[in-house]
Amino acid sequence: MGKHGTNDTQAFTSSASVTRRGFLTGTAAVLGAPLVWARRAGAAGRVVVRTFGGAYEDALVKAVFEPYTKATGVDVIRVAANSTKLYAMYDSGKIEIDLLDTGEYGGLLLRQKGALERIDYKSFKWTDPADLDAGGRYEDMVGSIYYSNVLGYHTEAFPTGKHPRSWAEFWDVKRFPGPRMLADIGAGAVELEFALLADGVPKDKLYPLDVERALRSLSRLRPSIKKFWDTGAISAQMLADKEVFTGSIWNGRIQTLIDKGAPLAIEWNEALLQVQFWAILKNSPNGEHAQRLIDFAMQPTVQAHLCRLIAYGPVNRKALGLLKKDELAKLPSNPDFVGRAIRHNVQWWADNRQRFSERWSQWLLQRG
Repeated sequence: MGKHGTNDTQAFTSSASVTRRGFLTGTAAVLGAPLVWARRAGAAGRVVVRTFGGAYEDALVKAVFEPYTKATGVDVIRVAANSTKLYAMYDSGKIEIDLLDTGEYGGLLLRQKGALERIDYKSFKWTDPADLDAGGRYEDMVGSIYYSNVLGYHTEAFPTGKHPRSWAEFWDVKRFPGPRMLADIGAGAVELEFALLADGVPKDKLYPLDVERALRSLSRLRPSIKKFWDTGAISAQMLADKEVFTGSIWNGRIQTLIDKGAPLAIEWNEALLQVQFWAILKNSPNGEHAQRLIDFAMQPTVQAHLCRLIAYGPVNRKALGLLKKDELAKLPSNPDFVGRAIRHNVQWWADNRQRFSERWSQWLLQRG
């Protein structure tokens, strides 16, 4: 996932009790060790959820996990697990995690291994599956929220109304001078889509991506790019400190700073719209509870509550009607923004990422 500072191409880190640095340091030991949890006395069961940590997990706890436990008596256990751990579980048949909070790319890789359970939509009691956007409803994954890579800018450098309004204008360093940033492959994917839009490719003709054309476009902008960022924290810090005047950034990261009074703003035109998913590992020990937790999490009131806590958009369309105008103005699935956005084709990246990664490394070593 890209949206809250972690993604499915890096080690999946952080949990309620494991720090990012500590988890990375201890990954080798964790991968070979069984997961052990204490069960609360009197609990009606448990469901073990792989989460990412950070502000997004905090919001899930308040909007989804704690209310679910209160409603059902089922404990929600949050753990960290990287992709290698998940593959090892599936290959060994020793499934210790039930429900995954996963980016679409990671979900696709698990699907290719046959590691995902079908979602039992017919069993839903809280959520009407018909209310879920088609782009977030698959037979083995359910979209939890929408997030976007957006064009963020510092309003002291570019007052609103005099800022770049498209990626073509972002590439226009004469009209809009100053240092910039874009995402590195370590953030999930290089933003080839933005480079192609800047080079005149229509939104509906982006895929399959013309890699060499995109890299030529990036080469023209490269002297103005201060950094290709690989974490949401770095992108937010650079923009807040005015190390860069403008750049791509996850909407939740920049919105947090805006809400705290930072002189920053979002241009929603040509945002790269993406989905975070729930998925159930096949043969998980608490699969029934995982199905129920998805059902609970996707109901309109819960989705609306989650979106009030963190600026990501609901996949349940009825949740939009429960949000105020000023709340909708922060969300990537706002109908006013969706029509101007680009839907991220994650399947293209799943099919081409390894080959492109090698080409990207070559391009970074080039000079001029």
